[in-house]
Amino acid sequence: MIAVDCNGADGGPAMVAEGARRSGEKVLLFGPAAELGGHEHVVDAPVGISGDEEPVRGVRSKPEASIVQAAKAVADGTADALVSAGSTGPTLAAATLSIKRVRGVHRPALAAVLPVPAGPVVLLDVGANAEVRPEHLVQFAYMGAAFVETVTGDPRPAVGLLSVGEEPGKGTPDVIAARERLEDGRLNFVGNVEGFDIPAARVRVVVTDGFTGNVALKVMEGTSKAVSSGIRGAIRSGAVSTVGGLLIRRAVERFRSELDPEKVGGAILLGLRRPVVVAHGSFGPEGIASAVRLARRAVDEHTVQRTADTMHAAGVLRSAPAGSVDSR
Repeated sequence: MIAVDCNGADGGPAMVAEGARRSGEKVLLFGPAAELGGHEHVVDAPVGISGDEEPVRGVRSKPEASIVQAAKAVADGTADALVSAGSTGPTLAAATLSIKRVRGVHRPALAAVLPVPAGPVVLLDVGANAEVRPEHLVQFAYMGAAFVETVTGDPRPAVGLLSVGEEPGKGTPDVIAARERLEDGRLNFVGNVEGFDIPAARVRVVVTDGFTGNVALKVMEGTSKAVSSGIRGAIRSGAVSTVGGLLIRRAVERFRSELDPEKVGGAILLGLRRPVVVAHGSFGPEGIASAVRLARRAVDEHTVQRTADTMHAAGVLRSAPAGSVDSR
C-alpha cells in the first residue's frame, strides 16, 4: 500500500487521485473525500500545508493535514511508502518527524533521477538542505551510490562532487573537505565535476548541496522545455521545414519522451526509514502514476535497507553501531 497525499499539486486533488489510479498500485489516498470519489481507500483530509508556511510549525500545528496523516500511516505500517506532489518543505518535515531518519544519517537528501540521453544521472541534494557540511556531502554520496546500485544493478557507479572546476582545490571549503574524505573512501569517486558534466552523464551520481542542486535541476528542466519548443517552432517555420519535420517526427518525439521528467516520477528522499517520493507539483496524472510506481519499486527492492547497509559498511553513519531500519 502506497500512501498518497492528494493536496498541494497544481492540478488539484482529483488529478492526483486519477494519477494514483493509473499507476495500477494499491494506494491509500489522503485528501478531500468529496473530490476523491470512486476510489476504494480514502482518508478524508481536506486540510493542506502551503509552501508559505514554516514547514515544521505547519506540521506540528496541523495534525489533521493530509501530508501529516499520510506520513503517520507510513510510520505505523499502514502503508509502505509515501508519495506527495505538495510543497517539499512540509513533506520533508512530516516525513522526518513521523517516519524518521535511518539511524546515523545526519540529514535526508532529495535525489532526482535526470533522464538525460546518456544517463540516467542521479543528482542530490536537490532541495532538502540548502546549507550542508562536509560530512553531509559524504553521506549524500554514499546514499546516491547505493540508490543507483539498487535501481540499475551497477555495483560501483561513478560519483562526482559538483564544483566550479575539476582541480582538487576548486570549490568552497566544505566542498574541498568533502572531496578529501571521499577520495579516502570506498566509492568509485572520480573527483570534482562541473555543470556541463551533468547532461553529458560523465558520472552516474552528482553530489551537491540542496540550494545548488535545486537551481541546477530547474535550469536543466527549463532548458529541456526550451529546446523542445524551439525544435517544434523550427519545424513549423515553413513548408520545407514542415516536410522535413514529418520525416524526423518519430525521432524528435522519442527524444522528448526520454527527457520527460514525468516518466521518472519525481525525486526520492534518501536517508529515511521508509521510501518517500516527492513528485513535481506541475505533474499531470501520468507523472503521479510514475511517482507511485517509483515508490513501489523502492519498497520491493529494499532501497532503504540496502542504502543503510552500504553506509554502515563504509563507516559513514554518525556514531551508530549499525545502519538500522525498522524492517517490517
